[in-house]
Amino acid sequence: MSTNPRPARLLTQNKDLRRIGVWNWTLPAWAGRLADGRTYNTCPSAGVCAQVCYARNGTYRFRNVLARHEANLAYVLDDLPGWYAQMLDETGHRRHVDGWVRIHDAGDFFSDDYLRAWLDIARARPQVTFYAYTKEVERFRRLVEPDPPTNFRWVYSFGGRQDALLDPTRDRVADVFPDGEQLAAAGYADQSDSDLLAVVGPPLVGIPANNIPAFRRRQAGRSFAQWQAEQDAQRAARRARGRSQEVGR
Repeated sequence: MSTNPRPARLLTQNKDLRRIGVWNWTLPAWAGRLADGRTYNTCPSAGVCAQVCYARNGTYRFRNVLARHEANLAYVLDDLPGWYAQMLDETGHRRHVDGWVRIHDAGDFFSDDYLRAWLDIARARPQVTFYAYTKEVERFRRLVEPDPPTNFRWVYSFGGRQDALLDPTRDRVADVFPDGEQLAAAGYADQSDSDLLAVVGPPLVGIPANNIPAFRRRQAGRSFAQWQAEQDAQRAARRARGRSQEVGR
């Protein structure tokens, strides 16, 4: 059982989301260990994005901030019905009528049950619009795309291990570019002015990379889609060499 206290309030706002009237729910980014020793991975389909994740840098790594995000995760893991009831109660408040809730500024839909809980919340709160970025393409194909709530919007983000499943001609997709010039040259629309453009703007969503020197060096002038494709090709080549060596024995 988790030693983390239950959060008194689940939805928060940072200054950028407050400016556009959006509330937010978050988890810790990617992989880590809870205070009770349990390990976690909230982004099971993360690929190259994990190497330059903004939520693994800066204030997200402050002890009190990370503890809050891990308490959120522990709540979901230990008492999904209790978390669901509290989230349902919060999103029913009049402050959220005709408003927006972003699901995750860190983390992703790490399990079927967790995603189903969010879909049920959206259906129960039609006066609120929920949106999310996700790399869980296969999970969304199975659980969301056949019958999505009308007030639940999402964008698939490149840089994950399921990029090969994405089709920009049919999927709303987001890619992270080294700069605005490359973003525009690729035919993507910049969502810098408002995060909501990721789900209400043109279907090709462009995001300029964070200006973190170490991250920019790792990205090396590539978009996330390009970088992930390189990684996937290298992995496929290694597997092919391994199979060839097995056959030759």
